[in-house]
Amino acid sequence: MNLGKQKSLAARALGVSPKRVKFNLTAETKKDLKELISREGVKDLVADKAITVHAKKGNSRTAANHIAKQKAKGLRSGHGSRKGTANARFKNKDKWIIKIRALRTQLLNLKKADRLTVAGYRELYRKAKGNFFRNKKHMALYVEQHDFLQTVESKKENE
Repeated sequence: MNLGKQKSLAARALGVSPKRVKFNLTAETKKDLKELISREGVKDLVADKAITVHAKKGNSRTAANHIAKQKAKGLRSGHGSRKGTANARFKNKDKWIIKIRALRTQLLNLKKADRLTVAGYRELYRKAKGNFFRNKKHMALYVEQHDFLQTVESKKENE
């Protein structure tokens, strides 16, 4: 007995795939299923449990969610996971912008705290612009070693 048309009718009535529609073929329901021609008939047979809809199969997202959480923390980004060049992953210009802003902010803070002279500030600013300093720590070390910092005594002498 071919119930393909009834199965597709039931699937359309229930809004699911025909693969998920299952018929409970017993002696009483076979006749009802063979005569099935309307959506109302489908709903009656679903109520009588002659037609059942199987749960949708799917892949679990648990592992994917776990990986996404780790990536959000900055993990799983080693050499084996990288596709683009270093410059494609983080542009040189963006690196420069972050670095120069940090250096200039540090210089401005030193200047506002009266730890640098105007001439010293200008010299360090130009060195920073010329990419002389690798990072903030390097600049702080340079400032310390080359006596750019004003002390309380030197401020009094300048005044």
